Amino acid sequence: MKPWIKAAVSIGLLTLLFVLLPWAQVREALGKVPPSVWVGVLTGFVLGHAFGIVKWRLFVNAARAGLGRVDATLCYSAGLFANLCLPSIVGGDLLRLGLASRLTRRPAAALWGGVMDRLTDMLSLVILVTGGALFAREQVTGWAGEALTMTFAIGAALGVLALPFVFQRPIARWPRKLRRPIGRGLVGLRQLARRPGTAFVGLLMSLTIQGSFVLLNAWLGRTVGITVDLAVWFLVWPLAKIAGLMPISLGGLAVREAGLAALLLPFGVPVALSVVCSLLWQTVLIAGGLLGGLIWLLLNRTRHLTFRSANTPVGISLSASE
Repeated sequence: MKPWIKAAVSIGLLTLLFVLLPWAQVREALGKVPPSVWVGVLTGFVLGHAFGIVKWRLFVNAARAGLGRVDATLCYSAGLFANLCLPSIVGGDLLRLGLASRLTRRPAAALWGGVMDRLTDMLSLVILVTGGALFAREQVTGWAGEALTMTFAIGAALGVLALPFVFQRPIARWPRKLRRPIGRGLVGLRQLARRPGTAFVGLLMSLTIQGSFVLLNAWLGRTVGITVDLAVWFLVWPLAKIAGLMPISLGGLAVREAGLAALLLPFGVPVALSVVCSLLWQTVLIAGGLLGGLIWLLLNRTRHLTFRSANTPVGISLSASE
């Protein structure tokens, strides 16, 4: 989709939400959130992405890129910042890929490391949704609970039936726009299968990161007045995040908020509280992205200074100091 269409989708959904929201509930919910809670959630978000740097570097170096810790932090921070500026999360991945390719001179390794990183993220979200659905379906009574159970069962069955079709269908028979992402995904799965130990460690790290983000959102939700069980959060938040990854809006803005509100509604949560919680998380994403941009700027300057000093002839250095 064109960027202006994505912007229109985000603006339209946000406008609709703001028109429909009861502002008295919104003001009351916002008044319940002390600054210390927001700072604590931001701290957890930053720590989660610090763990994400380790995971991404693990996959990139598994493909023999030889990426150092400082350079990995620089590339990852740049991608985190770019998620704020570019139309989708893919834009941040592309910037991270480009920087890692220049630093390591191994573009293929940087590419497949990033693909494996994203694949484990998606697998971890699916695992969290599955576990959340198994424990949360008893929280919904009546037709909504039966609908949730049926949806989960049908989705699982369709996923299992679709796997042989995806793996066996030749790339040339897919639509032209889908060939590249499907081809990269299949090669990424093959790379994971060749490195089972790395894949297992990376998946555990991804489950830890995504699970911590669920807990942070549950903390925000409880602060604004959402009192559902923790299992419900492990069901609805990953689903809302997956909905936000669809390329129909600017970085998932408004789609994630609408998705979370719709998913929490059967559990008796007012729409206003869900939207406030999601928008507070959006402010955390913005603050974390700006912090990533600052780290990128500082590390980039430090790296250039170090590179220059390491490559400056001794005679020039002495004459400059004199």
